[in-house]
Amino acid sequence: MDLGLKDRVYIVTGATRGLGFASARELTADGARVVLTGRDEKRAAEAAAALGPNAVGVAADNSDPEAADRLIATAKERFGRFDGILVSVGGPAPGTAADNTDAQWTAAFESVFLGAVRLARAAAAELGEGGVIGFVLSGSVHEPIPGLTISNGLRPGLAGFAKSLSLELGPRGIRVVGLLPARIDTDRVRELDALSGDAEAARAASAAHIPLGRYGTPEEFGRTAAFLLSPAASYLTGVMLPVDGGFRHGF
Repeated sequence: MDLGLKDRVYIVTGATRGLGFASARELTADGARVVLTGRDEKRAAEAAAALGPNAVGVAADNSDPEAADRLIATAKERFGRFDGILVSVGGPAPGTAADNTDAQWTAAFESVFLGAVRLARAAAAELGEGGVIGFVLSGSVHEPIPGLTISNGLRPGLAGFAKSLSLELGPRGIRVVGLLPARIDTDRVRELDALSGDAEAARAASAAHIPLGRYGTPEEFGRTAAFLLSPAASYLTGVMLPVDGGFRHGF
């Protein structure tokens, strides 16, 4: 199936590793061109180089108020157009309500929530009909994850923003979608499993609650993201899609 991605131009933030990189890789593999970001300039350049000439890496922090305009300008200058954005950011600090500090909450709000809102607003102002704004969220949108209180507080609010934005932008032909990963085999998830003191046992216990019986791969997530961002998904908007092997049992 042709997803219609050839020569379309996307920004993917937080894409030097993990789910962001997997998404950028699948987009470029299907013919899209990508501006990918990371906080470290060297790592952003290396990630782009790994994807070939259809990718460019830019050092950017989602919490930087000037990042959005700079990234959109880069997309237009380097590739001549701008068709969509996937807002991905590293997970906030783990912890409980009693443990997490004001500083951790503030930093996470700036990067995970407000930074994403700014990026989406800037993208909405520049996109035309057929454009798309995607958010990498979390299964915590539907159900809190023990030990990730900050994520549990911020991700559902960002999903609400995304749903509101889909209503506002729909009449302009711009789509807004969200992806809700659960146990995908990334460095971040391995680090969370290790916090239990027995990473292998934690992984086995989590996998036992997944109907497919295993963690997902970054490639599986990336392919889902590429489809949702593509013209092939042109009638999907306001969708918050679990990418979780069936872990969420509710409708």
